[in-house]
Amino acid sequence: MTRSFSRNIEDYPEGIVLPVDKPYRWTSADVIRKIKYAAIRHFGKKNLKVGHAGTLDPLATGILLVCIGPATRRAEALQRSPKEYVAGVTFGATTPSCDLEKEIDRFCPLEGVSEAALRGVLPDFLGEQDQVAPLFSAKSVDGVRAYETARRLLREARREGRAFDPGDVLQSSRIDIYELELLSWSDSLVQDFADDGQGRIRVASVDGLKLPTANLRVACSKGTYIRALARDLGEALGSGAFLSSLRRTKNGGFDISQSWTLDEVLGALNQNDLA
Repeated sequence: MTRSFSRNIEDYPEGIVLPVDKPYRWTSADVIRKIKYAAIRHFGKKNLKVGHAGTLDPLATGILLVCIGPATRRAEALQRSPKEYVAGVTFGATTPSCDLEKEIDRFCPLEGVSEAALRGVLPDFLGEQDQVAPLFSAKSVDGVRAYETARRLLREARREGRAFDPGDVLQSSRIDIYELELLSWSDSLVQDFADDGQGRIRVASVDGLKLPTANLRVACSKGTYIRALARDLGEALGSGAFLSSLRRTKNGGFDISQSWTLDEVLGALNQNDLA
C-alpha cells in the first residue's frame, strides 16, 4: 500500500496522528525534528505544529504517536491512554540508568533467580502501586528534569564527601499495571534489535555476558517506567536487574501492526503527487 498525504493541511481538519515505529537509539525529539522539517516543506506551512504523545526512551523502539497540525491538541488525551510493551529484563547486574544507556556498575547474586521464582513474584506487581522513577529519567521535578537535578546533587555530594541519596530527587508516583505476562526465559542475554546506524545514543557493551533474561508483556497506565519495573523485579528476587530491550506495541488505540516506519513517513511527506 502506497502511503501519501495531500499537500493541503486544511484537508485534515482534525490534524494527523501517525503511529511511528521509533528507530533504535533515536530520541523522541530526534524523530519529531526530522518529521517536522519534512512536514513543513510538504504542506508549505512554516508555523506547522508537530509533537508527540508520550516519550519513548532512546533505546526503546515501537509506537511513538506523532501529532501534526490540530492533532497536537489531542496529544495530552492520547498520552493518558493505556500502553503495552514487550520488555527484556536481564537479572544479575544493575546500571545507573536501569537500562543500557549506562555501563553495568554492579553484579549481583543469582541464587534466587529462576523462571519459577520470577513467575512467583509477577502477581505482586499487578494493580495500582507506587513506583519511583529511574534516577536518570526525564521525569519533571519542580519544572526540572530529574537527570539534571540528579547530576547536580551528585556533584555536590562528591564535593562535600557525603553519600548521595536518590530519594533527594524523586518521590513515588501512582501507576497501574493491568497485565504482566512472562513470554519467554533464557539463561543468557541476547541482544535483538534493529539498528540503522544513525542513532547518536551510545549503548553499553554486554558482549559475552551470560545473565538470565526474561521477555515480558506489560500492559500499564501512563507514567509507568518499565526500567523501574525491571529494577524492582530484580530486587524482588534478591538480586539486581536492568532493562535490556523495550518495544512499545500499543498506544492510544494503535497497534504496532498499524505503525509507519520513519522512512515511510518521510517518503510520504516528500512525494509530489496528491493523495
